[in-house]
Amino acid sequence: MSAEARGSQIPEPNVTRFLFADTRMAPVWLVVRLYLGALWLLAGWGKLFDPAWVGGAAGAAVKGFAQGALQQTGGEHPQVTGWYASFLENVVIPNAAVFSYLVTFGELLVGLALILGLLTGIAAFFGGFMNASFLFAGTAGANPLMFILAILIMMAWRVAGYWGLDRWALPLIGVPGAPGTLFRGRRAGGTGEASA
Repeated sequence: MSAEARGSQIPEPNVTRFLFADTRMAPVWLVVRLYLGALWLLAGWGKLFDPAWVGGAAGAAVKGFAQGALQQTGGEHPQVTGWYASFLENVVIPNAAVFSYLVTFGELLVGLALILGLLTGIAAFFGGFMNASFLFAGTAGANPLMFILAILIMMAWRVAGYWGLDRWALPLIGVPGAPGTLFRGRRAGGTGEASA
């Protein structure tokens, strides 16, 4: 790294490097990851066998949820903002069956990825995105805690899946700015073989 590039960057404090990038923290992130993954997996599993989510009446649960959120847009302190209410009314409710499958299988995939430690940072991002959507719809419950844990896992993406499949997957596929062993040869020679 050149001196000019180093001068334009603020060094990472030791405490954040330890918390979010040191493999000695892998056991802590394993516990957090498994807890959050179990919450997502159980949420999706419950929906998988509910006909209001997946099956003959798919979309009924989403439509009911969205309509309940729309009732929270009035008053002096509305729980749901106008722009999100418009999104629910014009996009979610007319496509409730599609969103029903997206939520159900999204929850299952996020849960499995977190439990297995596979693409952990990406899984945490999509989990946090779903939590934020539920929060915008005026639902609290476990969503604030889950959102905070997802943010922390995203910050610790380099080590959060170290005690999981990321330990092998990330070196293989690579990370932004650094292709993994699977793609290095393609980048160098364009044919998938390393150039001589």
